[in-house]
Amino acid sequence: MEPAPSAVRLTVREAIHTLSSSEDSDQILSTLGSLKRYLGDTEHPVLCGEKEEFATVHFSAFLRCLVNKLSPGWLEQFPDGQLEELWESFFLEGPADQAFLVLMEAIEGTVGPSFRLMKMAQLLTTFLSKGRVAALMKEQCRPQMKPGFPLLQETLLSKVVGLPDRLGNCLQQENLPQFFPQSYFPLLGKEAVQALQTVVDSLRGGQDCSVSFVSRVLGKVCIQGRQKEILGVLVPWLTELTQDSCLWQRVCWRLVEQVPDRAMEAVLTGLVEASPGPEVLSRLLGNLVVKNKKAQFVMTRKLLFLQYGHKTSVLQSLLGYLAMDSQRRPLLIQVLKELLETWGSSSAIRHAPLAQQHYISTAILICLAHLGEPELRDSQDELLASMMAGVKCRLDSSLPAIRHLGMIVAEVISSRIHPEGPPLKFQYEDDELSREMLALATPQPAGDSSSEAGGPFLAPVATETPAETHAASVDGGVSSTEPQGSDSELDSDDEFIPYDMSVDKELKSSKAPLYVRDCVEALTTSEDMERWEAALQALEGLVYKSPEATREVSVELAKVLLHLEERTCTAGFENLRQRALVAVTVTDPAQVAEYLTSQFYALNYSIRQRMDILDVLTLAAQELSRPGRLWRPLQRGSPGPGPQSSPVPAVSQSGSGAAPDWRVVVEERIKSKTRRFSKGSSRRELSGSPSDFNSVAGCFFFPLIQRFDRPLVTFDLLGHDQLVLGRLTHTLGALMYLAVNTTVAVPMGKALLEFVWALRFHADTYVRQGLLSAISSVLLSVPAERLLGDLPDELLEARSWLADVAEKDADEDCRKLAVRALLLLERLKDTLLPLSSP
Repeated sequence: MEPAPSAVRLTVREAIHTLSSSEDSDQILSTLGSLKRYLGDTEHPVLCGEKEEFATVHFSAFLRCLVNKLSPGWLEQFPDGQLEELWESFFLEGPADQAFLVLMEAIEGTVGPSFRLMKMAQLLTTFLSKGRVAALMKEQCRPQMKPGFPLLQETLLSKVVGLPDRLGNCLQQENLPQFFPQSYFPLLGKEAVQALQTVVDSLRGGQDCSVSFVSRVLGKVCIQGRQKEILGVLVPWLTELTQDSCLWQRVCWRLVEQVPDRAMEAVLTGLVEASPGPEVLSRLLGNLVVKNKKAQFVMTRKLLFLQYGHKTSVLQSLLGYLAMDSQRRPLLIQVLKELLETWGSSSAIRHAPLAQQHYISTAILICLAHLGEPELRDSQDELLASMMAGVKCRLDSSLPAIRHLGMIVAEVISSRIHPEGPPLKFQYEDDELSREMLALATPQPAGDSSSEAGGPFLAPVATETPAETHAASVDGGVSSTEPQGSDSELDSDDEFIPYDMSVDKELKSSKAPLYVRDCVEALTTSEDMERWEAALQALEGLVYKSPEATREVSVELAKVLLHLEERTCTAGFENLRQRALVAVTVTDPAQVAEYLTSQFYALNYSIRQRMDILDVLTLAAQELSRPGRLWRPLQRGSPGPGPQSSPVPAVSQSGSGAAPDWRVVVEERIKSKTRRFSKGSSRRELSGSPSDFNSVAGCFFFPLIQRFDRPLVTFDLLGHDQLVLGRLTHTLGALMYLAVNTTVAVPMGKALLEFVWALRFHADTYVRQGLLSAISSVLLSVPAERLLGDLPDELLEARSWLADVAEKDADEDCRKLAVRALLLLERLKDTLLPLSSP
């Protein structure tokens, strides 16, 4: 026999029947008012048991009845809004979890735009603004013994976190701003703080609570990629609340500990990024990295080795957090060992992008700033071995940025790991990168914030810069030799006006040579250093002035210049030697190019000499390919980065270096006073003439590309001399580009494509960059018709390779170069498309 229904059940059943069938507005208001007393807001309270039964058993069914009854005519029975206000109060004052689920169910169950859909959406915005989500989370934080509670929590979790997506799908173009992710998730963060405040208050009152539901909400939001929105609000609040409260710190630790493992990475990444410093991160996480293996993997491996897009401040927070507690410092030492092992790996140097190498180097310097000498001494041998391996690999790299980074890090590591020995010293440019990296390696002074967390920083090591040492020595010398007494003041010459010596020139006993052969003799046999220097300075001008005489000794002169070593402190010696060698090559290109290309693969040449040969060939080809070269002023310089030589100053016909000032003034006055009705172009038109590089392009190009795969005893392009190979690929690409409109462009392009195809999988980044530049040079220099007519197979192979590089190459510059080459291929196809159509 079934038990008799309770009074609450009968009342709710009767109310639902009345609402469903009655049209009498007074009866409807009376019915709603009778049920309102079960929410505790009326003057006629009911028993606690009846209130609990209504909330747990009948409330959801009653809310569904209210939703089904919703219509414009039903609410308009009371124009003053009394019925609507009473109807909304059940959703806003009853149990928040059931009201939220019924609202979401009603919205998702409505098909198409309608009055009911928009009314429920507006009610949901009111629900959010009234803090009902915080009430929902507070209810889930209390101990629950109800059957089916885990299923209810899972449903609530899905709908609370997925609300923006669900409302966006339902409302489409009518979506409200409150449901946008950038508005909703910050609100959710504020509600989570309110729920945690209730947990703290309950713990202070001796009641048990759980933050599991808030942890799961936080984890699910972070997995969806909304860390910045929710943690941007949550972290500042928790930073302030945990500053003076140990109970709040324990709640925060438990909050992160309860995050599911699958969401731990997203939550920790967001916390590290949002925390303003290691002190705050230590208060929020505690020793989580020691207790939780997943957190330890994320903090000591994932964020340091597998990701490299974080800012330096994030690394400082993360590594500072590891350094601020005695239980976490062993992890910092282990991290430093693994970072140095990766830093010293030749495979990582070849395959890791430059941004990742910079990221790892920054992490190493920050670790060294937090570790003391006793801690480093215990692992000195292991750290030194990794450092020496890394220095060798980085100095062998062909990319200047990697070498520069390696020098900076090696200097810091050697000074910290092995302070008793002579430190490593390299010569590199003092730029913004070096200053930034050295600042990171400086130990930070102990402050209030660091002592609060229990991990004191090291005191800064006093270092004396060379400039300060020099200044100290100068000051000391002056003070020791300064005359005593007032006689020094009487002997002062400060009142005299100094004589202007800015235009004075140094008198030299030796005169500059007047002939090319005299220069050769002076450079090879003369023991007079002034004559030797004067010959080097005058050589370039004499070569261009006497081309016939130069051709008689061109190969001999090129040999002398190629082997010439600096014998005096001549200003710009390398620049003068290079300009003279370029001038000789331009004057007699066939013979000198044949000599230089043969010497490039000869024995007993240094890497510097071989790279000088490539630079000279590139500059000479550039000069020979210039239109109007015979009458235009020469423009020579280094083909790569660095200071370029200034052009030779033009000499007037009268022999003076510049016209007198009075002549310039007179000419300007004549021009200003003269009235002309028509004036032609003042520029001198270029006369059409064949390129001088046309006839000798093959002499420059083919000898260089024919022997690259033949190793010598002291020279192996495919082995350890990858720096020279990279420069060779760039040189071949430049020669190909300068050979545009020449008769040998097609065979040069075919040979260069075969060269690229043989080396396309080279491990060195600099070499790959040169190969990709060479592809672009071929596409720009060889006529489009000849490319598709003579090299169709090569182009198809190159296209597939370029697409693969653009998608998968580790180096960003290589990917950009590949994309540019692909765009050139597309433009080539578009150019020839009209020609192929009937």
